[in-house]
Amino acid sequence: MAIKEEDVKEVKPKIEDLKKQAEQDDKDELAALDALEKEASEFNKDAEIDRIIKAFKLDAYAVLDLQPGVPESDIKLAYRKKSLLIHPDKTSNPSAPTAFDKLKKAQTELMDEKARARLDECIADARMLLMRERKLTVDSEEIKNMDREMKEAWRRKTVEVLVDNEHRRRKQMKAQLQEEGREQRRVDEEVESRKRRREHEVAWEESRESRIGSWRDFKGPKGTGGAAEKDGGNKKKKSKLKVLG
Repeated sequence: MAIKEEDVKEVKPKIEDLKKQAEQDDKDELAALDALEKEASEFNKDAEIDRIIKAFKLDAYAVLDLQPGVPESDIKLAYRKKSLLIHPDKTSNPSAPTAFDKLKKAQTELMDEKARARLDECIADARMLLMRERKLTVDSEEIKNMDREMKEAWRRKTVEVLVDNEHRRRKQMKAQLQEEGREQRRVDEEVESRKRRREHEVAWEESRESRIGSWRDFKGPKGTGGAAEKDGGNKKKKSKLKVLG
């Protein structure tokens, strides 16, 4: 059966419509997939921001979601991935700036050799205390191959140690500031005392001429008899008087 030209002309527009519909369906499907991907990405961002906000701020490993003792390269990689994920410019989450700052501080602390050594020491102390509480040794299977429960217990103990150390650090700082305050007051008082002495010396020197002039007036010119001489003469005269009787 031969296909007539008229049939072809009639069918052709329908085929074009089907193609357009298929293309539109593909676009809608792609748009739906993009929306789902974006939603999943925002969910991941919000979840990571929430995790960082809730992480114990004194434990930089916890903020970066790393295990203690990891190499420096792991710290850099973790920070790079997480900072790109939660950057305030890439999410509308209002907590993003706070989480980003906290993440940056944690990375800075772990990249500082001395700060990291102090943190590692606290974590080691927490591990030792946990072993002592549970009567374990370094050769115990629970320590060699820690399960999730043991790791969580270790982290909780680390929080206790870090809080205790921070409390003692603040007490020492307060005592130091008080001592510095007392020393500063002593210095200020000494400075004020020296200032008063200098002012007294200046005032004494400035009144020198006035004091000398008063003394001269008191003595009077030579041979004329000043106030002192007159008083002396009066006394002599009084002493010569005799009582009649």
